[in-house]
Amino acid sequence: SSLYVLYEHAAGFALFSVKEFEEVSMFLPQVESSVTDIAKFNSIVKLAGFAPFKSAIAALENINAISEGIVPQDLLHFLDDFFSKLKKKKCTLGIADAKLGAAITEAVGVQCSHFGVVPEILRGVRFHFAKLVKGFTDKSAGVAQLGLGHSYSRAKVKFNVHRSDNMIIQSIALLDQLDKDVNTFSMRIREWYSYHFPELVKIVPDNYMFAKAAKFIKDRKDLTQDKHEELEQIVMDSAKAQAIIDAGKMSMGMDISIVDLMNIELFAERVVKLSEYRKRLSTYLHNKMNMVAPNLQSLIGDQVGARLISHAGSLTNLAKYPASTVQILGAEKALFRALKTRSNTPKYGLIYHSSFIGRAGLKNKGRISRFLANKCSIASRIDCFLEQPTSVFGETLKQQVEDRLKFYESGDVPRKNIEVMKEAIEAAGQEANNVPQSEKKKKKRKEANGTINGNGKALEEENGDAEVDEPKKKKKKKNKNKVAVEA
Repeated sequence: SSLYVLYEHAAGFALFSVKEFEEVSMFLPQVESSVTDIAKFNSIVKLAGFAPFKSAIAALENINAISEGIVPQDLLHFLDDFFSKLKKKKCTLGIADAKLGAAITEAVGVQCSHFGVVPEILRGVRFHFAKLVKGFTDKSAGVAQLGLGHSYSRAKVKFNVHRSDNMIIQSIALLDQLDKDVNTFSMRIREWYSYHFPELVKIVPDNYMFAKAAKFIKDRKDLTQDKHEELEQIVMDSAKAQAIIDAGKMSMGMDISIVDLMNIELFAERVVKLSEYRKRLSTYLHNKMNMVAPNLQSLIGDQVGARLISHAGSLTNLAKYPASTVQILGAEKALFRALKTRSNTPKYGLIYHSSFIGRAGLKNKGRISRFLANKCSIASRIDCFLEQPTSVFGETLKQQVEDRLKFYESGDVPRKNIEVMKEAIEAAGQEANNVPQSEKKKKKRKEANGTINGNGKALEEENGDAEVDEPKKKKKKKNKNKVAVEA
């Protein structure tokens, strides 16, 4: 059989014929050493066909398709024309990607190979490409590669800055780290200051208030009745403030030097600032989840939803997961241990922290976790693929989980999923149509200025397309959910 090697360059698709394929494959070490020598390599590999890209846009579309393992139309026509002219029946096509090879075999009917001598031949083609194709130079090939590389990278990293799930992943990781740090520092400040004022721990058990109180009181001997109002503002209770003043007068703590007090005050100030920053970060996470995944937020909450996105890697990855994977996301160790020991698999992972599972009975925890994972999967898909964010579906799905909880407890049969989803789609359509007047004026101004989006469509047209496409997407989710409810 004769071997042909497919090479995808920034300028187009190229096919190279390999002479004496069977003999070459037997001497693989010699091939590896002779790849860098153009004279030796040119005696084995010859250009058989070349299909240049028509434009930079066409090059980007073809390379994007190949990176996902899809055969683009230009490559399909090129391979069909080339192999239809060959009289030989047995031909093997060498490719770099096995996934692309499977797609080519299915579409064209040519046997593909990606191992053996093929990687070395491709390495040589890549090294000598400008000399193997007539009319090419190293400079022109480099310009084509640079232009395509820029556009390909730009297309891969392009995202909506207002709906970036990477910010959620970083903020929830920082929030978890802050929780650990604030808890550790609070314990340290309690032990440190309790040598001087041990009674304060029992009166003010809250970590944040204790740090603020320690920063304000400093030396307990200076604590007088004049500071009652300021102390009341810190602990938010008049009786507690008076108890602190009374305890300061008859405390059993040891005396402390000014230098030690200064260090305690600085550390307490740092703990207070960290606690305040943690609150601001929690508000930021809430606002970001409201923009990126409003339905998942409405269904399961800010932190649990953010942890699901973080564990999956992105909102798109979470949307691709089936409900069974979402259910045990975060409990991988327990799952593999159960599979290894042939014991019971875990019922839930990260979604265990949801309030629904805590409210369910012991017998129904597994059932409600399975149902909740199903709804989380639907909510994440809606958030990922809906162009205009809305929380209508999340609130509807949350109500469905509430109804299912009542069904487990009292036996009240919940409404069918089809009816609920129809109402949700109508509500989402009404919400999309009820655009505030200020936004309409902004759209008119942008229309007058000729503002268009990246695809060349006007903003008004794009919003109109989104409204038309919405019911189609919901119908898909609706059919899946119908099967889950009937089961």
